[in-house]
Amino acid sequence: MGVFTEEEQELITNTIAEAEKATSGEIRIVVDKHCEGDPFERATGYFAKLGMDKTAKHNGVLIYLAYEDHKFAIIGDSGIHKVVPENFWETTHIAMKAHFAGGNLVQGIIAGIVLAAERMATFFPFESGDINELPNDIVFMDQQKTV
Repeated sequence: MGVFTEEEQELITNTIAEAEKATSGEIRIVVDKHCEGDPFERATGYFAKLGMDKTAKHNGVLIYLAYEDHKFAIIGDSGIHKVVPENFWETTHIAMKAHFAGGNLVQGIIAGIVLAAERMATFFPFESGDINELPNDIVFMDQQKTV
């Protein structure tokens, strides 16, 4: 069995869908078992690999989690960084870390999704005709690697 049950995966993807109703931003979750080195650098690589830098407003957000190594990162695209303060992700990071420290990965990810969407809605509110540019499913990178 993977790190999340089917029910937990569905809860996370439904939370993304619901959160994106408040913002034109796009949120993705990427999960790895291990992360050698810096999680921010790993997340940045996945951001590009998943085409998240190709959204119309460059307002994609990636939440990356390496569950065995207890590492995670939150990154946003260039459109977000042009308009938000430098410590924009700090509150989200703190809330997620508190859940993770208590052993609750699912609630940590959900907190990250909800807080990211709430914060992004200020700068990137949902607009009429907005389309879902990226899938809401969780990307399990450790399951995509070949042995």
